[in-house]
Amino acid sequence: MSIRPAPGLAAGAALFLLAAPATSAASATADPYETVTVDPTGHIASDGTVTLSGTYRCLGNTGPAFVSSSVGQDDPNVRQGIGGTSALCDGQEHRWENSGKPSTKALDAGTASAEATVVELHPQGGLPLPRFHAVDRRDITLARG
Repeated sequence: MSIRPAPGLAAGAALFLLAAPATSAASATADPYETVTVDPTGHIASDGTVTLSGTYRCLGNTGPAFVSSSVGQDDPNVRQGIGGTSALCDGQEHRWENSGKPSTKALDAGTASAEATVVELHPQGGLPLPRFHAVDRRDITLARG
């Protein structure tokens, strides 16, 4: 009897068990009262640090929640993460602000595409899986200063 197939079967079974909850958690749609916005202007500091901001509202989290943001220019398929902030999901509107330095290419002042997402690490079956509360994508202006 060969022992080699057993790890492969175990790995396959684990992936099968994990795939079902991950799919349902990731495909869940946000409730209409949960929102996130990106302000129309972001800022680039002299050292290249980008700051994005906006508002969010979420409710009903059971795990830690965050507002993440990203920005891109020129190539719509390339986005750079710009920090993350803890979110308080109490049903009230709150401000968020994230700052970070792009890792691959400096951004320039001008038009950019920004995205903000409120995501929760929702405990499901002992694993923290993403549950999306709200997302906003929009063109913004990056300004120096």
